[in-house]
Amino acid sequence: MNKPAIKPNKKSTFVSTDDILVMLCKSVTDVLASANANQVTYSALVQKITKTSLKPDIGSFVLFDGGFSGLVVINFSAAAAIEIYQKYMTNMGIPIEELSSQHTSDDVANVMGELLNQILGDFTGLVHKELQTSITQSQPKMLTVNKQLIISIDTNLDRPQARRVTFTTQKGNIFYLEMAMDRTEFIKLHDFVPEEFDPDEIIRGASVQMEESDNNKDKKGPDADQDLLDELGL
Repeated sequence: MNKPAIKPNKKSTFVSTDDILVMLCKSVTDVLASANANQVTYSALVQKITKTSLKPDIGSFVLFDGGFSGLVVINFSAAAAIEIYQKYMTNMGIPIEELSSQHTSDDVANVMGELLNQILGDFTGLVHKELQTSITQSQPKMLTVNKQLIISIDTNLDRPQARRVTFTTQKGNIFYLEMAMDRTEFIKLHDFVPEEFDPDEIIRGASVQMEESDNNKDKKGPDADQDLLDELGL
């Protein structure tokens, strides 16, 4: 069971975009830990950035909309992706000898996409529970890239804010989470008890979405990745 990402504080009357970023960071650490994929930590310092981007070696992005809009990008180094992938699969009983050692493998992309889907599902649940609003997410897009790609948000943001957080795996490998969203504040009008939710149900829902995405990808054929790059104008 996840602990509340925002601790009750009588002096705190609002939740800022940085508080929402902390919720997302906790979803990353909690999901990877509960899935036995990795024990990761994130930096106590956050970077202010001017734009989000997909970077080598393997990256993914997700758009969200609803109570607030924005974009989440996660960039894994090859070493970090392989470490998380192999840890997750061996904990499921798959021998290490049968696992891929290349971050460009479809198996690695599928597992990382599934974990990201679970992370965003957990984050969506926290938003609904603690902020009493709802957001929807797009299907995660996982790409292996050998050059930097600039990703802009296809939505109207009056006062956009972008942040980057550094994560470190058990073996010391690094990956980065970037989030861009409109500057916003949730002001508490009165005290309330956060609604409880079932994290197992969220994970099951995320897994179903991932299976549907894989089925659609199979139907699209080998041109699916090129179509995605075409959508990005690359």
